Amino acid sequence: MAQTGELKTLPLDAMHRRAGARFGAFAGWSMPLTYPDGVMKEHLHTREKAGLFDISHMKLFLVSGPGAASALATACPFDPEALGEGQSKYTFFLNDHAGIIDDLIVTRLGADRFMVVANAGNAEIDQRHLELVRVDLAWTLKPLDRVFLALQGPAAEDVLKEAGLDLSDLTFMEGREPREGWFATRSGYTGEDGFEVALPPEEAEAFAAELLADERVAWIGLAARDSLRLEAGLCLHGQDITPDTTPLEAGLMWAIPKALRANGRFIGAEALRQRLAGSPEERRVGIKPEGRQPVRPGTVLFDQDDREIGRVTSGGFGPSAGFPVAMGYVAGESRPGRQIFADVRGKRLPVEIHALPFTPHRYRKG
Repeated sequence: MAQTGELKTLPLDAMHRRAGARFGAFAGWSMPLTYPDGVMKEHLHTREKAGLFDISHMKLFLVSGPGAASALATACPFDPEALGEGQSKYTFFLNDHAGIIDDLIVTRLGADRFMVVANAGNAEIDQRHLELVRVDLAWTLKPLDRVFLALQGPAAEDVLKEAGLDLSDLTFMEGREPREGWFATRSGYTGEDGFEVALPPEEAEAFAAELLADERVAWIGLAARDSLRLEAGLCLHGQDITPDTTPLEAGLMWAIPKALRANGRFIGAEALRQRLAGSPEERRVGIKPEGRQPVRPGTVLFDQDDREIGRVTSGGFGPSAGFPVAMGYVAGESRPGRQIFADVRGKRLPVEIHALPFTPHRYRKG
């Protein structure tokens, strides 16, 4: 990868520039924000056909060796031994206070081989977190140099198959190594059926070009990726979840098995048990403004009595939903339909708590 000033440059940067991408900074990277079609068309194209996302800013770690499962069980609140080969699991790295250092997906590739996919801005922190649990030399941690592409949308499976990569046997949250040096899962960040494929940099441009030769495929930028994930009710680390947020407040306890909540020895376990013994002061909720005015991250929320009760963490317009969508945290009652107010430029804009997701997930379940 190259450097542009202080920003890292994607391996396929030249390809994005030829496609007319407009770039911006994200998590230390120069990322394609939009292409000539614009956010609205890119968003709807993904929902209707197949959108191609360059997510090479994210980091892949191969954790392997006889002690790999034990290390991950200490680093994350899940049981690696319970994963079958080829299964993926959404989980977290927690700090000692049960705050979310990062959310990630772990896939079991073999008896003692696991692939960890981490968020872009947290790669170095995540690597240090894993190194903390190195109590012996029975496992290794290998950061991988890969181009990482996501193909999302209802046509994704057929497009990949016609490009010579048949992953039709995978269901949601399953993965494998389809070729030497390649890694693929049936997962994504849009709420649509789709795949994430990591491959060696020297093979990436030809593969991306082959996908884009299909008229159903278009490059999609970071802006549409954000509106897609927001409609799908998916958290963005650094906004919706942070090291100050526990899985309890974030509504993500479904990712932690009940047995581990009671008896797990993962980092942050005791702090999480103390949180579970009480009631959360606030909860993550969906937020739907009245009318067409979006509410943006950082907007303060008030109740009917003009008391400050929360904040918006993500917000914008939902092209598929057809109305503004947002997520945030509120204290007190979190039932859908509760009317509250957002402070938009000094005015109180009526909003209501809305069930998540705003648009249905269309994952291919087994």
